[in-house]
Amino acid sequence: MPTAREALLDAALRALADRPWRTVRMVDVAALAGVSRQTLYNEFGTKGGLATALLRQAADGYLTGVDRALTAPAPDHPAAVAHWTVRAAGTDPLVKGLLTGLWDEGLPRPGRDVPGPGELLGLARNRMAAASHPRSPADCERALRLALSYVIVPCPPGGRAAPGVSGWSRTAGVRSLR
Repeated sequence: MPTAREALLDAALRALADRPWRTVRMVDVAALAGVSRQTLYNEFGTKGGLATALLRQAADGYLTGVDRALTAPAPDHPAAVAHWTVRAAGTDPLVKGLLTGLWDEGLPRPGRDVPGPGELLGLARNRMAAASHPRSPADCERALRLALSYVIVPCPPGGRAAPGVSGWSRTAGVRSLR
């Protein structure tokens, strides 16, 4: 059974899927979660606090996916993380905003307590570099930045980002290690 906090975050995401953040009301989120408005305010304080929690949850989910991608064989780490980055940003507008700094009008805006694009990229890069030794952090960052280019300018319908990202990611670090 989810905690009140988890139920509220899930309810806020459902509300956000239906309408722009500026029109999401705290009373509606509480009702969707099946808790009192007082419980919502006790958990998050304000609508801004709820937004921060949603964005931090999205950032944590992205980094958890990075860690999962790093369970691939070491030579495939850059490609696996690049694939995860493109997929996560393509399916979650909060992750896309966190990674690019490009926010759709209907989304909550991050405050100071939410990692910015550079910080989130740095966290992913450092995790990848630590798991991909002897690949350098710079090589890992190049793979992530290539993936972000596919997030910002997606392939046309029916196109595939995977071959380009995979091929470059797998060889980018190898060239610099020779």
